[in-house]
Amino acid sequence: MSKKIKHVAIAGNIGAGKTTLCSKLGQHFDWDVHYESADDNPYLSDFYDDMKRWSFNLQVYFLHNRYGQILGIQEGERTVIQDRTIYEDAYIFAPNLHDMGLMTTRDFNNYTELFEKMTKRISPPDLLIYLRAGIGTLVAHIENRGRDYEGSMSLDYLKKLNNRYESWISTYTEGNILIIDVDNLDFANKPEDLGMVVEKVQGKLHGLFE
Repeated sequence: MSKKIKHVAIAGNIGAGKTTLCSKLGQHFDWDVHYESADDNPYLSDFYDDMKRWSFNLQVYFLHNRYGQILGIQEGERTVIQDRTIYEDAYIFAPNLHDMGLMTTRDFNNYTELFEKMTKRISPPDLLIYLRAGIGTLVAHIENRGRDYEGSMSLDYLKKLNNRYESWISTYTEGNILIIDVDNLDFANKPEDLGMVVEKVQGKLHGLFE
């Protein structure tokens, strides 16, 4: 490789398998893993109870948390794989909340300006891995992990997010991207499926696949 890969990020809708794949790839490649701070997020359960009240607080929390992660990655020496990207907050979740009437235009504009100022000071991931999943796969994964606060999530909400993901990915030009369709994969439990994903990632990192 012509340069040291420092930052790999996994993008995908809620329940796509980001955290699982982060763990598996981190272990395989000996990368440090930065997880999305779901369990210790002070706003998440409140948000699912009252999205309109807590949407701005939640999105700002995610934004500053991921920004801090990226600064640490760029200043560090180790290769890091990151569970979800800073772009997903700004291009998918915040505008979706705004469009659904769950975030005011004033808050959304404030948030967007903050995102734009932050991203001018950071580099995109060396490789972005997008996990593409159908609604059935997402629902199965969400039900399987049984997080209480995700129980009230509607299919309509997941569909809206999926549409936004596809729109974002179709126009992503920040850097290298690898798209993996996970509907027929089980990299959590099937070593051969994980092996196939590892091969694709390895190939992309070494520039063997376009």
